[in-house]
Amino acid sequence: MSGSIRPSLNALRAFEMTVRKGTFGEAAEALFVTHGAISRHIRTLEDLLGVVLLTRGPQGTKPTPEGAKLAAGLSRAFSLIQESVDEVRPRALELSCSSSIMMHWFLPRLAKLHSTFPTMEVGLRTGHGPIDFAQDGVSVAIRLGKIPAPPGITPIPLADEWIGAVCSPDYVTSYGVSGVGDLDSLRLLASKTRRHAWNDWYSVTHTQCPELSNTEFFEHFYLLIQAAKVGLGMACVPRMLVQAELDSGALVAPFGFVKGPEKLVLWVSPSAKNRADTANLVTWIKEEMAAEYGSHC
Repeated sequence: MSGSIRPSLNALRAFEMTVRKGTFGEAAEALFVTHGAISRHIRTLEDLLGVVLLTRGPQGTKPTPEGAKLAAGLSRAFSLIQESVDEVRPRALELSCSSSIMMHWFLPRLAKLHSTFPTMEVGLRTGHGPIDFAQDGVSVAIRLGKIPAPPGITPIPLADEWIGAVCSPDYVTSYGVSGVGDLDSLRLLASKTRRHAWNDWYSVTHTQCPELSNTEFFEHFYLLIQAAKVGLGMACVPRMLVQAELDSGALVAPFGFVKGPEKLVLWVSPSAKNRADTANLVTWIKEEMAAEYGSHC
């Protein structure tokens, strides 16, 4: 049609990315162009359409009602384009999970995955929060069950998370740890990413929770685990993150492990769910967890 308005694809991409990222700078970084190029693309698009698409402010940009409507349609369109490209030449799968699960569970098993599926390509990303499958390029994600799944995604149950108190063997000897009551006088350690860990443990063990205000927090689980290994205190951790240390004797769990309130689930991207390699990866993850931990981890 002679009256059709045909904006450039670059302008549409710049606008959609700006709405998604919230600033010209972040959009420019994501698209590998300059801040000025993003600004010019959007101004040209607004002039062409005859509407204001974004409100600009010191804290970033926000779409106008017209801009939000256009951005939603563009997101769907770009997602469909990527799905069509993937059908012709599938991209490598992308697995997302927390850095702790990546370091302590997945990476030690990666060679086994390569041996089982020599031609499977899997990129690795760390993350533990929500995902926008249409934009993030993730194929499969391991998440805690409490994290809201993306719209239209049915979580695949993986395992219960079992939690327990761990420390070095020398710590048990030095402080004469013999029962749960001894925890009242010990230094308790936890991760900032799971600040409620001790409360959860005391709750599921039905024991009286002591004053936890003196608990020492570490930025990440791997720092927490190292702190426990060198004898700084008693750490509350998921068993799957310390299984290797328990097997080697670097850590001990004086009171064993109990089923915690958290569960692990898998999310699968709609664009990847019908791929054979996706099915193989999902099955492999489920079987590895079942073989190692049975119905719980």
